[in-house]
Amino acid sequence: MSSTTSSTFGVPARRLTAVAATVAATALAAGPALLGAAPAYATGAAGEHTALTRTITGDGTADAAVLRTALDVALLDKTVHVPLTASLNEVRAPGNASKTALAVTLAGVEQGRPVNILRAEAATARATADGRAAQGYANLLRARVHVPGLPLLSLVEVQQVTSKAVCETGKKPVATSNLLGAVTVLGKKVTVSTAGTTKVTVPGVGEVRLDLSKTVTTSRTAAATALGLKVSINPLKLNVAEVEGQVTLARAGCRTPKGPVDRPTPSGPAATPDHGGTDTKTQTGAEAKPVGHNLAETGGSSATPYVAGAAGLLVVAGGGTLIATRRRAAARRED
Repeated sequence: MSSTTSSTFGVPARRLTAVAATVAATALAAGPALLGAAPAYATGAAGEHTALTRTITGDGTADAAVLRTALDVALLDKTVHVPLTASLNEVRAPGNASKTALAVTLAGVEQGRPVNILRAEAATARATADGRAAQGYANLLRARVHVPGLPLLSLVEVQQVTSKAVCETGKKPVATSNLLGAVTVLGKKVTVSTAGTTKVTVPGVGEVRLDLSKTVTTSRTAAATALGLKVSINPLKLNVAEVEGQVTLARAGCRTPKGPVDRPTPSGPAATPDHGGTDTKTQTGAEAKPVGHNLAETGGSSATPYVAGAAGLLVVAGGGTLIATRRRAAARRED
């Protein structure tokens, strides 16, 4: 009977146990290749992740000008009114300018010669704006402003005027303006008050009202004007009867951009951000978080199927060994 048992169960129990252990270890080592790699978490669509798209909005604005005029020039007979609307170095973001002189020609005024409205040693205007900040800046150095009918007498002379407006996201807009040095109006040196309006009257010539360093801010905007003049003069020369209107020196303004906005958007492996005139940055790859819409994430890992498979093999092998041992013992008793 022992020879029959040896023939039927040719592999000893200890050898069968060793084989089973070897098979289990092999299954653990080669699990990914045998069973197929399982994901650690589920995704939404195939290969789809949540991408963080940062869009920089471009609604911020800025502007600047060293000189603006809005004057009405009436000729001697007062039947003809010639508008004088001009600007020097007026820019809007993005832009910059650095001209130092402005001359205009008005029909019927000063015998057809160009009227030199402004001359300065330096005149600069800059305006910048992006998704995070907008800024306007204007600077005028040693400047003289003339109006038609007064070729030899300056309307106003300044040493230096500067205006700046800054609008940044997350901050309150700021507007500043400065006037440095003396101010001369219609040949008279004046002291300009920061509170209220300064009035200058010259008999036989006219009147000028000055507003110094006027600033205005709101929750999203800022504006600064270094010097504003309201003009009303009667030169009665060179065929000019009256000149009335406004003259502005060194004006800057801005509007705060809304800033960057983060929007989660589905982004496949080949997806690219649509710039469309805006600055966009997309975080993908290792920074992307998996979409768990279909399956809930648990505490298990991707190695769980392999461990379970190996444990199953060990159980089967142990059961086979137990049966073989019992049959051998029964055969010996029969002997």
